[in-house]
Amino acid sequence: MTFLARSLAATTRAALFSLLCGTFVAPIHAIAEPLPALGAALSQTSVSGLSSGAFMAGQLEVAHAENIVGAGIVAGGPFACAESPMTRLFPYWATGVAQNALQAAQSCMQTTLGEPDPEKLIARARSLADDEKIDPLSALARHNIYLYTGDKDSTVSRPVVEAAKRFYDLAGVPKTNISYIEGDGGHAFITEQGGAACGLSETPYVSDCDYQQARAILGWIYGPLEPATSSPTGEFVVFQQAEFTEDGEGFADEGVVYIPSSCRNAPGCRVHVALHGCQQSRARVGGAFIKETGFAELADTNRLIVLFPQVASSAVNPQGCWDWWGYTGLDYLGKDAPQISALWGMVERLAKTPAAEASPHQE
Repeated sequence: MTFLARSLAATTRAALFSLLCGTFVAPIHAIAEPLPALGAALSQTSVSGLSSGAFMAGQLEVAHAENIVGAGIVAGGPFACAESPMTRLFPYWATGVAQNALQAAQSCMQTTLGEPDPEKLIARARSLADDEKIDPLSALARHNIYLYTGDKDSTVSRPVVEAAKRFYDLAGVPKTNISYIEGDGGHAFITEQGGAACGLSETPYVSDCDYQQARAILGWIYGPLEPATSSPTGEFVVFQQAEFTEDGEGFADEGVVYIPSSCRNAPGCRVHVALHGCQQSRARVGGAFIKETGFAELADTNRLIVLFPQVASSAVNPQGCWDWWGYTGLDYLGKDAPQISALWGMVERLAKTPAAEASPHQE
């Protein structure tokens, strides 16, 4: 059984029996401050993620399609993939989250129960749009979508990523706007250098496969990029997530945002939301996903603010995954869903008109 399947199985047991499973790495201690207002360009927001972060990236993108311009899906499947039909018929959380977890593990990661059905999932998305729980799907037509599946990824199978591609086709995204890559590597975010050896699917789930995935994602979404800096010259700012969330929504106390100096000095920078995978939070792997993926070096020269929100491990989510199967509640797909609402609140804060700020604390 793959680590993400184990995560879902453990999460379901914990949700039903309130058991806390697994061991945890002590969090990195830093002084957190409020997330700053920087006058970012809200309508130029983008998002990407690995694994559970990829599923959440798709959920956030579809929910806020009118202000998001594209998404990078690394080892992830289509929108609403884990939502079981039985859950909609009998919307009781204790049984519903178990049904969703089973479908997530056996249809949205492996395909023991069959591959995801993009036609049914696009119908579900249209229903949510008709109820105004997400933005109109027509807004997706201008998005740029990057999808990646690794040759050695045994956690999320290739047909699942292919189903995500088909979902975007049905949603009206032009084929010329979709980049679908079958590349090297295991279940990990891929780098040109840094992280574990290529092909491994183990902590910190960042792998050196001589491929700049951060550049591939951002370049596909935004167009040609300026060369990256050799090392980050901006600030990794630790911020308080609590003001955007409530108890039970799964967030860690602190998140991190990377702010280039040009984005401190002048408004109008774009925001990219980078979502870690299961077992890949700052509390578990330190700064590996934040500092070794290459986003910051590109942000410096391309006026990008990179937001690294953080999920916490808990009794209902022992492996620290994003909620793509309903552990925060069965209404987890729309704009008002706990995690989607919190993430968008963070983006909106970055887009607020800046005021005089005290000097930030660095990580």
